[in-house]
Amino acid sequence: MKQDLHPHLYDVMARCACGNEFKTSSTRRELRSTYCSKCHPFFTGSQKHIDTAGRIEKFNKKYKV
Repeated sequence: MKQDLHPHLYDVMARCACGNEFKTSSTRRELRSTYCSKCHPFFTGSQKHIDTAGRIEKFNKKYKV
């Protein structure tokens, strides 16, 4: 096996803009993110679908869902 081929793996604290921190491994020494599972709308349940042209109703009517 070749020596010094793979990058070094660090144990880091990943930080989110909302203030959440969690421990993970990375090849970078520092990780920062704008969204995490604590603040992203998909995971918090606050995600909303905006239907400006009635496409959802059109789809439901076409396929009788």
